[in-house]
Amino acid sequence: MIGNAKRLAAVAVALAATLAPAAAAYASPAAPGYASPAGPAAAGSASLAASAAAADASPTAPSSAVASGPVRALDGIAHPLRSTGPGTGTADLRALGVMVGDAKVVGVGEATHGSHEFFALKDRVFRYLVEQKGFTTFALEVSWSAGLRIDDYVQRGDVRGDGDRDARQVVHEAMAGSPWDREEFVTLVRWMRDHNRQHPDRPVHFVGDDIGAPSIDARVFDSVTDYVRRTRPESLPRLNELLTSLRPLNDAIAYLDRPLAERQQNAAKAQQVLELVQRQGSRSGQDVEFVLQNARNIAQTYTFLSVDLADQKSLTVMERYRDQVMAETTAWWHRRTGGRTLLSAHDDHVGYLASDPTTYPKTQGSFLRDTLGADYLAIGTTFDRGSFLSKDQALGGDWKTFTVGPAGPGTNECTLDQVRYRDYYADLRKAPAAARSWLDVPRPAYNVGTQYPNDKTPEIAIGRAYDVLVHLHTVREASRL
Repeated sequence: MIGNAKRLAAVAVALAATLAPAAAAYASPAAPGYASPAGPAAAGSASLAASAAAADASPTAPSSAVASGPVRALDGIAHPLRSTGPGTGTADLRALGVMVGDAKVVGVGEATHGSHEFFALKDRVFRYLVEQKGFTTFALEVSWSAGLRIDDYVQRGDVRGDGDRDARQVVHEAMAGSPWDREEFVTLVRWMRDHNRQHPDRPVHFVGDDIGAPSIDARVFDSVTDYVRRTRPESLPRLNELLTSLRPLNDAIAYLDRPLAERQQNAAKAQQVLELVQRQGSRSGQDVEFVLQNARNIAQTYTFLSVDLADQKSLTVMERYRDQVMAETTAWWHRRTGGRTLLSAHDDHVGYLASDPTTYPKTQGSFLRDTLGADYLAIGTTFDRGSFLSKDQALGGDWKTFTVGPAGPGTNECTLDQVRYRDYYADLRKAPAAARSWLDVPRPAYNVGTQYPNDKTPEIAIGRAYDVLVHLHTVREASRL
């Protein structure tokens, strides 16, 4: 069992505006020229050193002395990545296009929630997939409500015509406090809006696939009540009765202070709201599927918020449920539109397994593979050194810059950084035996969520977690708005 403060912290990280995984993170021993955070980070460094030493001593994990075998094998499948930033040409992405093939949903991860290169890379890859592969949607692990607000701007813009200011305002208002309240996402959203102006016949969309935290927009509730009012007005009193204790939801973390029994009752009411809408049928020409998705998001959110903070098993069940919700929303959008989607999330969500399987027993990527099969492709990311934004506490606190030095022996990144290209990507599905045996062994890895550092060193077998891997030599912190 864990203490109540840690239970609350675990849920808080999942419910904060970031909706980011409470992934553990570690700091490698500082190298010359790199500043390691003082205090708690030193414990992270010690934890990494111990984990790396154990990995080196393990008979199943090659030491740095024999790493040349997997390095040579990875050299043979690596493709150089000339830049992470958009607007730098696409010649070096052609091999990635081949790897994507006919996949309908492509998950692109991020090893930190606060590095410029990961965010910029997703922007660059999305533009390439839109222009060369016909992709139409950028989906992000942000709330359904936030996605609706951003997509409104992407589709219609603002009559004032100041696209730069408006994109920044929209991103900030929709994702304030989250890892994505950053200049890199302003650049992405602005490009999406400009693309739709120039190509109204093939618009792109922005979708939030997560539960409704930290809040559910009034428009989500209103769409449900408006639909019932128009189609079955006799059911409206019952609907309003159910919604009385559900709306508004403006602060999901504060809502967790309510008694468990009350939260469980509200979850049952939210499920009844969904069932009521499902019984209405399609009438008056309205888009019932979209209304149903809004009702579903309400039910999913209150189900997640019925977590028992005193029960570790309940926490694990709800984290699994959250990944299931994100996968179901993404798959629903694909069925609804028939288009192709780039799915943006932390590595622990897009991959087929997480670095902390005890807390995250089944990932969004695993659920999507179950649903879509080969139509889902998981792209993971790694980096050897650099800076990122994170927080040193789960509740509140400011985003701070943390810097880590070169990854130590025994880690995934130490070997990956020996491959001949500074930045590169590789199709792990085509890895030769010498690389495959190395890729399939769990090892310590940089894996940074919204709280850093934590007391547990993450480990991941990257060959079992991802189809494709992007490795970057160095990263820097993302740009705050």
